[in-house]
Amino acid sequence: MKITGAVLEEMGRERPFASSTPISISELDLSEPGPTEILVRMEAAGVCHSDLSVVDGNRPRPLPMLLGHEAAGTVEQVGDQVDGIRLGDRVVMSFLPRCGQCKECATDGRLPCSVGSRTNNEGVLLSGSTHLTRDGEHVNHHLGVSGFATHAVVDAASAIVVPKEVPPQIAAVLGCAVLTGGGAVLNAAKPGPDDSVMIVGLGGVGMAALIAAVSQEVKEVIAVDMLPAKLELATRLGAHRTFTPVEVAEQGITADRVIEAAGHPKAFETAVEAIGFGGTMVTVGLPAPTATATIAPLPLTAKAQSIVGCYLGSAVPRRDVPEYARLYLEGKLPVEALISRTIRLEELNEAMDQLADGEAVRQVILFD
Repeated sequence: MKITGAVLEEMGRERPFASSTPISISELDLSEPGPTEILVRMEAAGVCHSDLSVVDGNRPRPLPMLLGHEAAGTVEQVGDQVDGIRLGDRVVMSFLPRCGQCKECATDGRLPCSVGSRTNNEGVLLSGSTHLTRDGEHVNHHLGVSGFATHAVVDAASAIVVPKEVPPQIAAVLGCAVLTGGGAVLNAAKPGPDDSVMIVGLGGVGMAALIAAVSQEVKEVIAVDMLPAKLELATRLGAHRTFTPVEVAEQGITADRVIEAAGHPKAFETAVEAIGFGGTMVTVGLPAPTATATIAPLPLTAKAQSIVGCYLGSAVPRRDVPEYARLYLEGKLPVEALISRTIRLEELNEAMDQLADGEAVRQVILFD
C-alpha cells in the first residue's frame, strides 16, 4: 500500500533543521504484515530526543530511515500467528520489542532484550523482516516502529493494547516518555512514602518521571531545570520545590531518590551531587556516546550511595503501559500536561529545532 512518511535522508546536517531539511516527507510503499506482525493506521506520534539523536548524528542508524518510535494507532490487519491483538484495537508502540526468550528478557525489565536491540540497530523488525521501499529502494525501520507515517507494519511484540478511552495523543506518549520516565521512578528508584524524589531535567521523560513520583504520594518531589517555564509547569503538576542546577549546588539540596533525565554530563554531575545519605541516583537520560562526566567517588562509599542505569524505565511494556493507562483514566497521571503542542507531519524539521533548543516538553503529530 502507499503511505506518507518522514524519511531521514542524512544525519548531522547544520541547524536550523527547518532550513537544512534532513527529513523529507515522502510517499513510500508498505508491504503487508507477516505472520507475527500487524498493520497499524497511525493516529498520533510524539517527537522525542531519541529521534533527534538520530537526526543530529549522535545515534548513527542505517539510512534512509523512516523515523518515529513513540506512537499509537488503530489495528487494521493482523498476522495469523498474532494472539491478544484484534482488528480495531488501539495500540501503543514500544520501541524495544521483547523476544521473551533471551536471558535479558528474564530480568523483569532490568536489561533490554538482546534480540530487539540488535534488530533495532539493523533497521529491521523483530523477525528480521523489512516492509518499506521508496521508488523501489529499501528504507530502514526506526526502532521497530517508524511511527512518523500514516501507516506502519510492526511486530506484535512492539504493540500494547490500551482502552479506546485513552486518546491517541495520550496513548502515544505512554509508549516512550511515560514508560521511560515513569519506570525510572517506579521500577528503578522505587521510592517509599517517606522518601524525597528529585527530577533533574524536565523534558518529556523528566516531566513524566515527575508526575509518576507525584502519583505515588511520596514525601517530597523536587524539580530541577534551567528553564523557568519548565519549573513553573513542574509546580503546577505537583512539585513541592523547584530549583535551577546552580541553586541545587549552592544550597546543597539533596534527595533520597534522584532521577537524571536530561542526558547531559552536567545534569549527571548535578544529580550525583544531589544524592542524599544512603540515597540512589537513577540515570535514564541518553547523552552523546562521547560524553564524559566527573564525579567524586568517595561519597559513594562513605555515604552508602548508589548510581543505577535505567534503559526504557526498566520496563516490561506489556505490564507497565496498561498500568499507566489506568492511572491516566483514573485522573492520577496528567499525561496531557506533557504535550506542549500538536503539529502536522510536515512540521517535523521545525519540531526538531524546538526540541534541540529545549523549548518543548512533548510535541505530538496528529494524523487525519
